[in-house]
Amino acid sequence: MMAKAARAAAAWRTYREVTKPGSPGLMTRVRAIPRMVRAVMRGDYGGMGKGRLGLLALGVVYILSPIDIVPDFLTLIGVADDFGVFLWLAASLLGESGRYVEHERRVILGHAEEA
Repeated sequence: MMAKAARAAAAWRTYREVTKPGSPGLMTRVRAIPRMVRAVMRGDYGGMGKGRLGLLALGVVYILSPIDIVPDFLTLIGVADDFGVFLWLAASLLGESGRYVEHERRVILGHAEEA
């Protein structure tokens, strides 16, 4: 029950962050994910380390993998663990990519002020 409430709270926080006025929108964040991954791998973005990126990659692998820690044939528990990882992954990616978009905006503004 507590885990379900925590997942619901995380989903709500993500929704509020994405819909906050002036905050990067959902599609802006989604489109920024590949750029963010490249920037982290090149070392151009210090807002997220390679370790955090690795954890997110493990989350993607876990969701896509046919092998689960809790098998899906244990219907409610097996699906709930996948859904929990999905919510964590979505919230983390959207939050991180939002911060990355803000970073890009600061860099662009910084370069515009230098010119």
